[in-house]
Amino acid sequence: MQTIQWFPGHMTKALRMMEENVKLCDAVIYVLDARAPFACINKKLNALINNKPVVYLLNKVDLVDRRDVDQVVKEFTSKNMRVLTTVGTTLKDGKSVYNAIIELLSEKIQAKKAKGITKAVRVMVCGIPNTGKSTVINSLCGRKQAATGDKAGVTKGKQWIKLYDIELLDTPGTMPPAFENQIYAHHLAYIGSINDSILDMESLCLDFIEELSQNHKGLLNAKYGVDEALAPIEIYEGIAKARGFLLRGGEFDYERCARAVIDDFRKGRLGKICLEKTTI
Repeated sequence: MQTIQWFPGHMTKALRMMEENVKLCDAVIYVLDARAPFACINKKLNALINNKPVVYLLNKVDLVDRRDVDQVVKEFTSKNMRVLTTVGTTLKDGKSVYNAIIELLSEKIQAKKAKGITKAVRVMVCGIPNTGKSTVINSLCGRKQAATGDKAGVTKGKQWIKLYDIELLDTPGTMPPAFENQIYAHHLAYIGSINDSILDMESLCLDFIEELSQNHKGLLNAKYGVDEALAPIEIYEGIAKARGFLLRGGEFDYERCARAVIDDFRKGRLGKICLEKTTI
């Protein structure tokens, strides 16, 4: 298993910005990827938002089996954490998030109204890169307000967005300065929260195949027709052969196969997969 660490310089700047601006905010929306929800919890962010009310958005739930979503929600609620499930791209989800914010801050909003204060409440949107923060904001607004993309690190600076009686602060995705848990680091790499350019994709694919063949039996066979009882490297080569990822002379094109397998997972083509149903 390769050791993964990724904390580019702009994230240090982003954390400082968030530390300064969280003081201006009344609440926090913490966006998590439902495929790796516990890996998406950044202890550094937790320290910054320690005293603020938080709504945890379990996002991209369309990529996860409903039973697994329910189990994750149960895990969060058992710790008295407010959690809302979203796909992140629909107006219906946007309305649900808006209502959750209003409910969370209802006492504060009423207290302001009683004093004749009409200033909008402010909410910071934060999370690991590529969890769908900007997409959630756009669904809240009903139009494109924040830049989105499939790669980690699309949002580089802060952006205040006005929505009715709420102001949203869109922030860059931030990683912990170091990964104590390499299983979580790998899960974040699988879902695209870590820049692919710093990863050994072939090694990552081999680790991914090993995890799926152990914990999600049948999926690789169903997609690629491979024998999951084989060693991970043999499964890997079986996939390359089945997909025609071969070089001249019949050698396996490991890199092309790796990118295809990881992309199949990220796009949901391997099935509805939750890598973590509880803390690891």
